Amino acid sequence: MKLVPLFDRVVLKQLVAEETTKSGIVLPGQAKEKPQQAEVIAVGPGGVVDGKEITMQVKPGDKVIYSKYSGTDVEVEEEKYVIVKQNDILAVIE
Repeated sequence: MKLVPLFDRVVLKQLVAEETTKSGIVLPGQAKEKPQQAEVIAVGPGGVVDGKEITMQVKPGDKVIYSKYSGTDVEVEEEKYVIVKQNDILAVIE
């Protein structure tokens, strides 16, 4: 099965969270926050959304930072993804 986003939506796969801090402290599972960095898996076609022309600024393979409490979590074939609107993406990591 393949996820194909509609309109200005983007499918993201979260990057793995660090389990140790820079100083070497190991974090238990509950102390870790949901990572805000992800890789773009699929991108919708854009088009006219709410009367405005939307052109997509990201492409599959980009690493991005997205808003902390945005998106919808989905699981497809035991893989976890987040579907967000393009305007929930804050930056592209280069």
